[in-house]
Amino acid sequence: MVADDLMTALSALGLSSISRLMLLDAAELSNGGHMPSFPPDAPALMLACETADMAKMKRVLAAVYPQDFSLKLVLRDGQLAEFPLSTLDKQNGMALFIPAMGAGSSFEAFQEIIAHLRAPEDGCPWDKEQTHLSLRDHLLEESYETLAAMDEEDSDKMREEFGDLLLQIVLNAQIASETAEFTMAEILQGIYEKIVRRHPHVFGDVSVDGVGDVLSNWEQLKKEERKKKGDGEKSMLDGLPAALPALIQAQEFQSRAARVGFDWPEIEGVLEKVKEEIEEVRAAANPEELTDELGDLFFALVNLARWKKIDAESALRAASQKFKKRFHYIEQHGHKTDRPLHEMTLQELDDLWNEAKKARG
Repeated sequence: MVADDLMTALSALGLSSISRLMLLDAAELSNGGHMPSFPPDAPALMLACETADMAKMKRVLAAVYPQDFSLKLVLRDGQLAEFPLSTLDKQNGMALFIPAMGAGSSFEAFQEIIAHLRAPEDGCPWDKEQTHLSLRDHLLEESYETLAAMDEEDSDKMREEFGDLLLQIVLNAQIASETAEFTMAEILQGIYEKIVRRHPHVFGDVSVDGVGDVLSNWEQLKKEERKKKGDGEKSMLDGLPAALPALIQAQEFQSRAARVGFDWPEIEGVLEKVKEEIEEVRAAANPEELTDELGDLFFALVNLARWKKIDAESALRAASQKFKKRFHYIEQHGHKTDRPLHEMTLQELDDLWNEAKKARG
């Protein structure tokens, strides 16, 4: 029966070649999955659609394909119905044909072009010279550009920056595969297994009561993993990169300690600690004491941000960008009036600052 349906579908679609055609049972898309199990740059033919839940299939396909993406349904009489993905849940037929989305739309295709860049014969001279260490600064730069796009909540920029960040990861993976260190498949399998292992409340039979239980269970699982690796007993605060920005590091230290109850019971205690640290800054008698007390004040302010569920690093970055915009306003005024800033009085500068606040927020 399946073979007959396949031949009927291929004939109706006029497919003389089935090169790269993915053949699947429609149940794969309608039985609780969340993502298509095939690359979007390859055509797919889903059989046994008459017994599948078309609404669920639509939801899974919509995770990758746009709502106006054109699909073809082979009817029992061999006729074809063409329609957009948005109406899939209203259709009924024996086989669904999903055309290839286009070149470059799959992860595998992206891996291929990165491997081509590194090819000894016809690759790119710059890419062929790169190593893990030479790419380090590029990875750091792309990470910060990605964070900036996220802070701005700019979807177009995020899409672009996520692509640039992915380039760095895939390029490093390609370098590793050439030197037999590890492969992309091993990277994917490793993180896949880790996610499953650390979410027994999702993929297993462990019950949790809220986010607090999830985090506590997460720490316990990590502890067990370290023990199996023979790493010995380590602090909960170990494992953070030394190069991590100080605000992020402080907030993560505090979050980890809070998971085991080492935290203020109420936010009033946090606010009082901030006031206490400000007074200690005032009382500092020398540069060494001042450095120490300012560090304590920063740490207390990060704790306040954590209590308010605010990312301290993003908050300070936003404040810096706001300062930059307002100061640029003052500079523009100086250019327009042909007056260098160093010739203005502090009152003039302050007045322009207030104008900038009103004009640009």
